[in-house]
Amino acid sequence: MATGGFSSTRLARLREVLDRHVDSGFVPGVVAVLARHGQVHIEATGNLAFEGAGSTTPMGVDTICRLGSMSKPIVAACAMTLVEDGTLRLDDPVDDLLPELAEMTVLADPAGPLDETVAASRPITLRDLLTYTLGTGMVPAEPGTVPIADALNALGKPPPDRWIRRLGTLPLVHQPGERWMYDTAADVTGVLIARATGGSFGAALRERICDPLGMKDTAFSVGDASTGRFATAYERDNATTGEPVVDDAPDGWWSRPPAFESGGGGLVSTADDFLAFASALLAGGAHRGERVLSRPSVTLMTSDHLTSAQKAVSGFWPGYFDTMGWGFGLSVRTRRTHLGPSVGSYGWPGYYGTAWYNDPAEDLVAIVVMQRAHAGDQRLPMWHDVWTAVYQAIDD
Repeated sequence: MATGGFSSTRLARLREVLDRHVDSGFVPGVVAVLARHGQVHIEATGNLAFEGAGSTTPMGVDTICRLGSMSKPIVAACAMTLVEDGTLRLDDPVDDLLPELAEMTVLADPAGPLDETVAASRPITLRDLLTYTLGTGMVPAEPGTVPIADALNALGKPPPDRWIRRLGTLPLVHQPGERWMYDTAADVTGVLIARATGGSFGAALRERICDPLGMKDTAFSVGDASTGRFATAYERDNATTGEPVVDDAPDGWWSRPPAFESGGGGLVSTADDFLAFASALLAGGAHRGERVLSRPSVTLMTSDHLTSAQKAVSGFWPGYFDTMGWGFGLSVRTRRTHLGPSVGSYGWPGYYGTAWYNDPAEDLVAIVVMQRAHAGDQRLPMWHDVWTAVYQAIDD
């Protein structure tokens, strides 16, 4: 029998994959949500935690989880609302709102001393921020081996104005527009949005994205009334048994408003909330009668903006851009090599094991939510199993 374009018999294979990760003790619980042809299919297994009250509370579409880097597409969408209302322009310098990033210098050698620099060839633009080509970002390196990597890691997450001042004192790693560099651009975009709207970044997200789409649980912290739905996050205990140990509990980091509202990975949300966001993008910017973006904006966000030269020198994940591109705050599939998302699919995963892709060719939204550090890495074999299970179930 087929339901919403899926074989109900073959969907059982997805449940088997999810159950396997719970039964093995990798995570206490996991939720998968598939939406296709106007119907929603939910697979939820396990509980919110291995211990305490969460060990008897089932995972569900209303379970609150740390999005990690799955925050990034929401940030980009919010920035595009400011482009649409004329507050920002994609190719204007951000200097007026972010004077800390005006007249930047650039390292003469990306791995060399911080005081050996050249002038930036041009200002940083909003387009640079959304395509992650502003010239700085994560620099994979062992501590003490690359000065700029150590300096960027030492920035911390103080209040936004202090953070952007600290960032502005450092040279860029590369010239603006030259290379794709991960993560930092999303945090800079958050500061830009706050200044452009005259309020906090979180307030702008609520007003422009979350409230219109009914994303009531998407925020930078979890209120006391909702902690009973907040899943515990785990990491691997490499020092001893390798078993999962608590990385963040419901009364931990995300239980209070942060000093820095991080666009790079600071949001919490639910599968249900994120389904509203993803469905709006798949439908061209509107969901249940509420339009947050125009269809042309969604098309722009979900198109590949990187040149072949930029992909060739990205260096962050060797080979990643052989089959992928980058839109605004999300990846875009450019070549299909496995049983998984079609060419033109877009989305992004998160550090704690959240992952989302929209596949316009299949009219499909696919969201998977768990809470285990490093589990969002799509190169892990577990994700090949998940996406294979999703796509083999398509039946129409």
